[in-house]
Amino acid sequence: MISSGTFWRTVICGFLATFVMMMIAFVQGGTGLPTLDIGHILKESFNQVHSGTPYSILWGNVAYFIMGIILALIWVVFLSARIPGNWLVKGLIYGVIISIVAGLIVAPLITAAAGDPIGIFYSDTWAPMALMIAGLIMHLGYGLVLTLCLKVAGVDIKKELG
Repeated sequence: MISSGTFWRTVICGFLATFVMMMIAFVQGGTGLPTLDIGHILKESFNQVHSGTPYSILWGNVAYFIMGIILALIWVVFLSARIPGNWLVKGLIYGVIISIVAGLIVAPLITAAAGDPIGIFYSDTWAPMALMIAGLIMHLGYGLVLTLCLKVAGVDIKKELG
């Protein structure tokens, strides 16, 4: 069990890391990599299952930030104490883990729900390798910002659990 202080610091760090990940995803378009608007993808998935378009981009972005906060909580509660290294190594490892899970499970399921399946590791898209690289870069950014932010916020689950 984590304290309420650790919970709220983790929520804030998850929010900040998700914001940075979102900005990295948008900026990648200027580097020749695909621009990944996850909020839009989520909005389209939500609207696919309803008649009309009841969900706006706001709801897609809210879902995106909630998932980022949940990933931060998963990191703190289940993984941070089990993965060795400093914040930099841990952030890189978590970014790679998230990228693999996203390409293997999350992205195929979300896009299939939206009626436009992209396949495992983006295999049914116009540029699978570019999408894998873009996803990896944005998830590495998330992992690094999350672990640095948690370090600065003083979140240390090993101390808390004793």
